[in-house]
Amino acid sequence: MRWGRLGDRLHRAALLLAVLVAVVCGLGIAALTWWLLWLAFGAKAETPNQLDLTKIALSVAAGVGATVALVVAYRRQRDLERGRFADLFGAASRQLGDADVAVRIAGVYAMAGVADEFRARGRRQQCVDVLCGYLRLPYDPVAGANHLVSQAETVDESGLKVERVYQFRQNDREVRRTIVQVIADHLKRSADISWSDCELTFNNAVIERADFRYAIFTGRHTSFARAVFIGRTTFEHAIFAGPHVTFRDARFEDGPALFDHARFGSTRVEKVERAGYGTTFDGATFDGSVSFENATFVGPRTTFIGISSAGARTSFQDTKFHADLTSFERATLDGQHLAFTGAEISSPRITFAGAHFEAGTVAFDDTRIGTPARMRNRGTRETDFSRAEFHGTTTFAGTTFAGRSVDFSEGDFFGDISFVDARFTAGEVSFERPTAWVGTHFDWDDIPTRKPANVKPNPWPPELSDE
Repeated sequence: MRWGRLGDRLHRAALLLAVLVAVVCGLGIAALTWWLLWLAFGAKAETPNQLDLTKIALSVAAGVGATVALVVAYRRQRDLERGRFADLFGAASRQLGDADVAVRIAGVYAMAGVADEFRARGRRQQCVDVLCGYLRLPYDPVAGANHLVSQAETVDESGLKVERVYQFRQNDREVRRTIVQVIADHLKRSADISWSDCELTFNNAVIERADFRYAIFTGRHTSFARAVFIGRTTFEHAIFAGPHVTFRDARFEDGPALFDHARFGSTRVEKVERAGYGTTFDGATFDGSVSFENATFVGPRTTFIGISSAGARTSFQDTKFHADLTSFERATLDGQHLAFTGAEISSPRITFAGAHFEAGTVAFDDTRIGTPARMRNRGTRETDFSRAEFHGTTTFAGTTFAGRSVDFSEGDFFGDISFVDARFTAGEVSFERPTAWVGTHFDWDDIPTRKPANVKPNPWPPELSDE
């Protein structure tokens, strides 16, 4: 009760202050207008009669009264809108928490309707946060289509029979699919009302058969950190234009993950912010095939540090990496086929240090790795393949290694690894101290003297590391 009275007093005080400010501003504008007219028309000061004073007083009073009325009406309308938002938002939230699946689905559309109606950024973001938050609730995909609302089981604990009752959100899979579809529809260019500029947080969410094709993410933060994607997942032709995009530690299970023709990153990032932003898939795991064909990465950084792919095909074919940093450090790229064919990796810093190329076939054919320094372009300072492991069949036919330096030192080459027809235009290329050197082929294998001078070591071939 005490807090309620305090709130009423504060509300009345704020209204009174707004009225006083409006009155003062109105009088000030009236005085300024009179002074400017006096200067413009050269009016001379005369002693006004009683009738003139009355007219002036009535005009000023009318103007001030109108101003006060407008302020009061505006504040009243704003309070009505705030109350209406609270009522609609609360009703939609209660529907989302209902035990009946039909009511929850209705709650999804009700919450979306509230977000569409109230365009104020904070209110729309609040509605979107609730929908994303629902996806972050604990969820068992196996029981996702279960029509039960509860299940009891009896367990033996220290010789005592204990009955446990588990509560379920009935048929929750349909509700979650509806949420994903509603959000995805509002992110497309064709959406009547766009949510693209909202921040989207799907951390730890479980998302089944996600379809975000042609979605546009322009919010400051777009996060799928530790999310679990089940079934076919597609972000084809999606645009991630915000400064911070993360799929850190996400898991893609029981289906392919498709990012073909997607665009990641933003070049419109202030220098003070660049260190913490970019696109990251660090620690992500792909159980099925994954494709980033024809995707484009820009911005401060693009990192796939420690990712694991084990599907039939992992493809970065014709992908363009233009971020300031491109990193596949400690990545494990397994499965049947890995392709970087035709990719363009032009970052100032490129690293595959400690990466494991374990796929049956690995193709870097016609890939451009690094760029030479030009005017207004610093080029690639370093490309780091140190301690990388190449097993199986790997080809670099037509690949160009450019920039200042390329480092394959301490690499593990064991299989059928071909650098035949590769072009080494970098300032220095090092294959020194390999831990294994079996089945590796170069253009100068038969005539070592044809080896380019920038390729080390000399003499050739490299001697194995003692470690």
